[in-house]
Amino acid sequence: MRLAVCAEMVFTELPFVERVRRIHDAGFGVEMWDSRGKDLAALKATDAVFSSMTGYTSGSLVDPDTADDVVRTAESLVPTALELGVSRMVVHSAELIDGHAARPVYRSTGRMWSTGVRTLERLGVLGEKYGVTFCLENLNTVLDHPGIPLARAKDTLALVEAAGHPNVKLMLDLYHAQLGEGNLIELVRTALPHIGEVQVADVPGRCEPGTGEINYAAVAKALADAGYEGTVGMEAWASGDDAEALAAFRAAFTPQDTTTFSTEGTP
Repeated sequence: MRLAVCAEMVFTELPFVERVRRIHDAGFGVEMWDSRGKDLAALKATDAVFSSMTGYTSGSLVDPDTADDVVRTAESLVPTALELGVSRMVVHSAELIDGHAARPVYRSTGRMWSTGVRTLERLGVLGEKYGVTFCLENLNTVLDHPGIPLARAKDTLALVEAAGHPNVKLMLDLYHAQLGEGNLIELVRTALPHIGEVQVADVPGRCEPGTGEINYAAVAKALADAGYEGTVGMEAWASGDDAEALAAFRAAFTPQDTTTFSTEGTP
């Protein structure tokens, strides 16, 4: 397993490029959200390995009226992903504005399901064309993202399975899954064939592992035992000192046999 850290949520008092440099110098890959407005040349100059980035800017994957916008804006972001070497582009089941539902929906329909599958199939074709993978992220609707349809892990997994394309995977966020569903170890085992990346934060508070109720040592062991060799990204706030939060994350996902895990290399 390789470890990455979301630069949007740590070292927040620093300019974004400096955050990336700090994360890279600590030996982690880097996750980021919206790439628009960021200095791509400066980001490349850090030599950081970029694990993932947001993969669309408008539209809802499950809305027939705006699904085309998801695919169109996804393609517009592909050149940025290729320039930075990002292999995973993250999408959600609805349009988010500042993390909130652009058009809240509290009841899913069969039409949403079928539209979501078709949109993911189209993204898979796009990903295959350019050599990137689109990852559908699960979200919680009880606290952070009310009004997002088909957002739970079981729903996003079903959509990815139905799309059945190798360039469409699951961005399995265990913080969101814990809030909405729990049973994380069984979820990891069930979802394993479809996982593109795993994201972690603790509950409550969305801070680094070890600050809440999730037994991340057990989760890490379950991932290793299941044979997961992909990236685990800390998408979490630092509860105190940022460097200490990164160290706690590394410790949570570093078993005694340290040959199983790596914080370096291409995710």
